[in-house]
Order: sequence, then C-alpha cells, then structure tokens
Amino acid sequence: MMPREQIVDRLTVPLTVVTSRTEAELIVGLLGSNGLRAAVSADDAGGQDPQLQLEGVRVLVAPSDEAAARRILDEQAPG
Repeated sequence: MMPREQIVDRLTVPLTVVTSRTEAELIVGLLGSNGLRAAVSADDAGGQDPQLQLEGVRVLVAPSDEAAARRILDEQAPG
C-alpha cells in the first residue's frame, strides 16, 4: 500500500488547516470517498504529541485536485 503522503510526484497544495489530526483524517477520508487523494501534514510527532498541533493540521492535495476538493468541502459546510 502506498503511503498517503505520496501524492502525484510529491507536489501538493494546502487545502485547509484544521485544529486536530482527527478532523484532518476525516477530511482525507471524505475526499478519498470522492476519488481524490489527500494527505495530512502536522508537526505533532506522527500524532504522538497532539499538543504540538498549535499551528494546526494541514490537509494537502495535488494541485490538479484542489478545485474539486474545495467544492466537496464547500458542499459539506453547514448552512
């Protein structure tokens, strides 16, 4: 199985920044269920030190998937 961090020639753009790895993983799962690849990026020692997530947790996507990923997130937004 290919690691999630390897996305299209390792070129990624930030899609969003959220407050927890759990929320980021849910977004990655949502995007994956819609056929898009995404990765979580956080400076939290691989989830072992969540208190290090002070700058947030980033969800990354391939540049070619960014517009579709934003539409999917917008559709999920409340209101």
